[in-house]
Formats: sequence, C-alpha cells, structure tokens
Amino acid sequence: MSSNAAQQTYYPDDEIDLRELFATLWRGKWVIVLFTVVFAFAGVAYALYKPNIYQSSVLVAPAQEEGGGLSGLAGQFGGLASLAGINLSGGGSNQTVIAKEVLQSRAFLTAFFHRHNMEVPLMAIKGWNEDSGEWVYDRSEYNPEASEWLLDSDGKSYKPSDWDMVEAFREEHFSISEAKDTGIITVSVKHYSPVMAKKWAENLVKDINEHMRKQDVEEAEARIAYLEEKLSETNISGMQQVFYQLIESETRTVMLANAQREYVFKTVDPAVVAEEKSEPKRALICVIATLLGGMLGVFVVFIRAFVANGQKPEVKADKRITTSTAV
Repeated sequence: MSSNAAQQTYYPDDEIDLRELFATLWRGKWVIVLFTVVFAFAGVAYALYKPNIYQSSVLVAPAQEEGGGLSGLAGQFGGLASLAGINLSGGGSNQTVIAKEVLQSRAFLTAFFHRHNMEVPLMAIKGWNEDSGEWVYDRSEYNPEASEWLLDSDGKSYKPSDWDMVEAFREEHFSISEAKDTGIITVSVKHYSPVMAKKWAENLVKDINEHMRKQDVEEAEARIAYLEEKLSETNISGMQQVFYQLIESETRTVMLANAQREYVFKTVDPAVVAEEKSEPKRALICVIATLLGGMLGVFVVFIRAFVANGQKPEVKADKRITTSTAV
C-alpha cells in the first residue's frame, strides 16, 4: 500500500524588503530626529566646554661633529685606546639616537620637571584665560591662594608623584618625531597656555644638549685622569708619546664640548608662541556626535519594530519549499 502526501514547509527568506525597511524608518522618524538633536546639542556643549590647547614645536637637526682629528688617532692608536676604554671613532649618529631616548626617559623628565618647577602648571591647570592671560586651576585638587595641594576624602594629598607627572607629560603634552628622509627631528609640546608650551619646548632642547654635553665632558675628563695615571707608570718613550696624543685628543673633546652650546641638536626652526589652537577640533566633534545620534536613533527604531512584530521588519517570508514523500 502506498500513498503520496505533499507537505509544504515555509521558511523565511533573507531577502530585504526595502519598502518595509523605509516604512519602518518613516514611522520612527521622530525617534531618529530626537536622538540626532540631543546628541548634536551634547556634542556642541562638549566642544564648547573643552578648553583650547596650543602646540609649540622646535625643529632640530643632529649637530655636526668635529671628528677629523679623532679619526686619524683612531687609525693609529685604536687598539691601545680600546684597551684604555676609550672610543676614538665617530659616533655622531649613535649619539643622536641616544639623545632622543634620553629625552623621553623617566630619569631625564623627572629632573626636568623639578628643575623648572613644572608640578603645578603640569598637573593643577585645567585651562587658560585668553583675555587675562591667567591660568585656570583645578580647585578640587589645588588651592592657588595657599599654593598647596588639597586632600581627598581619605586624607591623601592630591600632590602628584614623579611617575604621575612623567605619564601625564608623555601622554598629553609631549611628542617627538623624526623625518626619515632628512633626519630633522620635531620636538612638540602642548599646553593650555601657548607661552608655556613654547617655554617647555625650548627648555627641552636646551636641557638635552646640556645633559649630553656634561655627560661627555665628565667621561672625557675621567679618561684623561686614567691616561695620566698610566703615563706616570711607564718609562717607555714610545708609550709616553701615545698617551700624550690620547690625552690631547680627550682634552680637545672637552674644549670643543665646553665651547659648543648646541651640542647634540642644532635648532633649525625655534619654537614660537602659537596664535591658533591645535585642539580641540570642535567642528569634527559636533559632526561625529550628530552622526552617532542618528545611527543610535535608527538602531532604536529597528529594535522597537523587532520587539513589536516579533521578527525583523526587513525580512519577508515568501520562500516556499515543497517536499514530497512516498510511502
């Protein structure tokens, strides 16, 4: 015994009904408009609330190193100099790389902050009054009248640590970049005050030059002392002549370092007081906020339609598959 039974099963199709889609959007147009307007006003308010930030930059190039005489000595006495712990080869490019890393190091920046009394302008300022030229303090953490940091609810002072200042400076104020084709280095500093940004940028270049100069002078003087000690211990005239020439080269290094103000970085374009802000991009903030509001409004409309209909509004169930079975 056999019989044919036709069973019809319906499956939802994944085709999108554009008319239903636009009808859903039209029904929820006021929701979309509401979200767009609210986010637009919020974006405008946030953009106006954000204070202006100014950037000042210094363009520097690696200083030319006087290495002619040292190169000659390196060829003649390189082996003996290496035994004495002295490097006579030119190291200008390597010195530039080291100077860049030192400029961003925690130890250098910490000393820089304390040397220039940057604790308050770095951590207690939240704006700058363009009309009066005065700072706007964060009075919830710092009392400018008493020049002291306040205490929180647990009795702990808001006074920042050295690490807090380094992190804030690296993330919000300081940047350094290098043009690979020319080797020109840009040291940039941002701050609410354009005058302060210019001052910090100038001081950074000045201090790194002084730091590297002082370090090289101290190392050269230590090598001179070592060579003079070895000179007094030998009676061989040939060795004495070698030591005299090595001492002469190190003395020359000290003299040139003391006479060279821009020791590692030579200023190509000095910092200036910025007349225009670099941040915030208020127009961009308003546009992004408006777009986010519109997209969120569309999303809410679709969610409401899905909940109301029990299925996605843009899906149309019209695909039919017929299967036949024989028994």
